[in-house]
Order: sequence, then structure tokens, then C-alpha cells
Amino acid sequence: MVGIVAPGRNVAHSCYDALYALQHRGQESAGMATFQNQQITVVKDNGLVSHVFAESTLRALAGSLVIGHTRYSTSGSANWTAAQPVYRSAGTSGFALAHNGNLTNTTALAESVGVLFTSMLSDSDLVAELLAREVDTGATLSEALALVLARVEGAFSMVILEADQVHAVRDPYGFRPLCLGRLGTLDAPEGWMVASESPALDVVGATFVREIAPGEMVSITKEGMTSRQLLEPAGEKQRLCIFEFVYFARPDAYLMGHQVHTTRRRMGELLALQSSVEADLVMGVPDSGVPAAEGYAKASGIPFGYGLVKNRYIGRTFISPDQSERTASVRRKLNPLRENIEGQRLIVVDDSIVRGTTTKALVGMLRDAGAREVHLRISSPPFMWPCYYGIDTPNRDELLAANHSISEMNEFIGSDSLEFITLANLRDAIQLSGECCDACLTGTYPAPIPVVISAAGSRW
Repeated sequence: MVGIVAPGRNVAHSCYDALYALQHRGQESAGMATFQNQQITVVKDNGLVSHVFAESTLRALAGSLVIGHTRYSTSGSANWTAAQPVYRSAGTSGFALAHNGNLTNTTALAESVGVLFTSMLSDSDLVAELLAREVDTGATLSEALALVLARVEGAFSMVILEADQVHAVRDPYGFRPLCLGRLGTLDAPEGWMVASESPALDVVGATFVREIAPGEMVSITKEGMTSRQLLEPAGEKQRLCIFEFVYFARPDAYLMGHQVHTTRRRMGELLALQSSVEADLVMGVPDSGVPAAEGYAKASGIPFGYGLVKNRYIGRTFISPDQSERTASVRRKLNPLRENIEGQRLIVVDDSIVRGTTTKALVGMLRDAGAREVHLRISSPPFMWPCYYGIDTPNRDELLAANHSISEMNEFIGSDSLEFITLANLRDAIQLSGECCDACLTGTYPAPIPVVISAAGSRW
């Protein structure tokens, strides 16, 4: 997500650049909403940012206020109608809303106002509807946000555009990242910006100011930025998703004061000290496995090298919405460097194993290229529990580690050995003292989740 207010400038192009920097967070659809002449204009479509916004489209999106979004579906449909920002005609000019995260009490929220959630397109659509109802009864949008979001459970970082104003708000746990930046200098400010990750600020020349706190709402107008504690924080420390460090965030992003690339290198170093094996070459699975592989090589003394070439025009397989698409994407996305691989004992460092099918295909590809041994080292602990806060793993039956031992996983994947970093070492790598949400690794959910009946009939 992106939000920009820069008086006297048309900011659609800046929003485009920022969304492009955040493309890794969602590949299904992209959208933008601008405000000018008491009118909100929304453009959104399926596809990547570069496909949705042509130069002519950007020129038509005039205005000094803008929000933008790239979508990775965790709730609702993956078709065009679920693309964001979501618009509602309420009050004088309406509002547009973009949301990163996933809500867990959508059915109860919808029923409380006599709406069937199945009739809504997504949890974001439901929140927009609830806000519109409050605004139509006379509340300001800020008041409506306080009323509605106090009833919401789950994960949300949101940006909302209304007449002459952009709001950014984060849930009381801080599950999903959101940061604040300044355009211009401290002595000569030119505007303000919010974004899911700090690289989106860098690409448009904004200066990182700070992360938005759990429960905080930042409001930006032409006059400047104000902040208020909209919702009471859920604890003394935020619960940012630990997988932001492992996989989701860009390596050049800063989260909780730590650069992601540095934490990933430390994951590899600690993994090498924990799970050593004799080998000829350490290689990483592009892109998020590469920094950990560099760290593993440094700590182990085994040479680091490249065994896979990534097709830069293929997106991230983990966030592809369809399992068959994820599996097929592996060979389209990665191609082995046969001369580096043939006859070699490889240590292959990857960020995670979720369903296992793409990892199995990867190991098979390395075997076909002549690898003598393939030792998998994973820079996150076994992914054993579904995430309800913004990662699309809704069914525990799909998670390989939830239903198999490590030796069984190793046999299924076809590797010579398989080791995962321990949770303690992962925390040490990120330099945490209990802040992050690690429910996908431990099954300890900090916020309420829906009751789920598994395919096997168990209730959890």
C-alpha cells in the first residue's frame, strides 16, 4: 500500500513508482485512487502494476493526493471486482480504501448489520461498507474509522483517501508493516507519504521518518501530518509477522529498526552453526534464500556460488493464487547453472517449505542438472499452522510440516538431508525479545481466529 499527499504536485507517477517497488507483496491486481476537484477517481485492474497503468492512464490521474495498492488475496475473490482500492460514495465526495492483512471476524461483523458476508467481495469491501454506513449517519470518516475498527479482529494496515486527506492506520497488534516518510527536507517539507515498506519511500525520494505504531492513525492534509492513538495497542510490543523477515519484505526494507538483508544473513550464519554438513558449494534459492546462503557460506567456510538463474519476469511462486500455478512456475522461474552444479555436493538454502511441492520440483531440477548431493537448509522453522493474518495458507492439511516428520519431508522432497533453523536461532537472527507473531510456526495465535474444522474432522 501507498499513500501520498504533496501539495502542488501530481503524484500519480510517484505512486506508480512506489507500487512498483512493492510489487513483490502482491501480483494479482493493482489500483490507484486520486483526489482532485472534489472528486475521487479510481483505476484498478487485474495484473501487475506495469500492466495496469499506462502512461496515458497516469496522466489522467491528476491530483496531489493518492493512495495505491497491489493485491495478494487472502480473503474473498481473486477477480477484478476484488481489486483495490475499494470505493464508497458516502458523505460529500466518498472515500477509497486499501487494506493489507486479513480480518478474522468478518461473518460476525456482517451479521451485526444485517449483511451476508458471502455477498461481499472481500473483508476490505466489508470494512468499506461499514464505514460508509457510519458516514451516512453523520459521522466524519475519522469518527467512523474509530467506531468500525474497534469492532474488527485480525490484521489490518489501511490507507484511506477522502476529500483533501489521507489516513493510514495499523491494527493494535501491528501484524502488517506500515511506515511514514517525508517528502522534501525538515526545513522545507513538500509533503508526506505512507507505505508498506521503506523501499517505496526511497524510490520516490522520500525520507524514512518512522514506523507507524500499532493502533496509531496518521492523517495527512496539505497543511501537514497529525497522529492519534485510534485503537489501544494489544500489548507493550508489536506483533509484526515474523515471515516479513523470512520471506515477504524486500531485503533493503527496514522493519523494527533492522534491515531485512542483514537479518537474513544472520539466519544463514546461525543455521550453519546449527546444522553443518560437508559440501562443495552453498547456493541460495532466489531471491529471499540468497542472503541466508551468503551467511551460511561465511559461517561454514564452504564457498558460496550461484546454482540457479532467476527469470526476472516471473513473479513470486509462494504468493501465486493457485497451487498448480505455483508448481508450474518453478521451472519457468528458475533455471540451473549446470556447470556449477554437475558433480557437486550442494547445500541449498531456502527461506521456507510450506506445501513442499515447489521444493520437490526444485530438488528434482538440481538432480537433473547433475548434482551429486542436495542438502536443504531452511532459514525458518517448519511452517506448521495456517496464518489468518495475511498469508494465504488457510488449510492445515496443505502444510507439509503439519502432517510429516522432518525425515518424511526429506523423503518426499528427495533431498539428501533437510534441516530447519530453530525458532530460538531465528529470533536471535532478528534480534527479537518476543515481539513478532510466529503463529504459523508455533500455533500460538495472539489475536482471535475462526474455529476451523480440518479435512480429518478435528477442531482447532
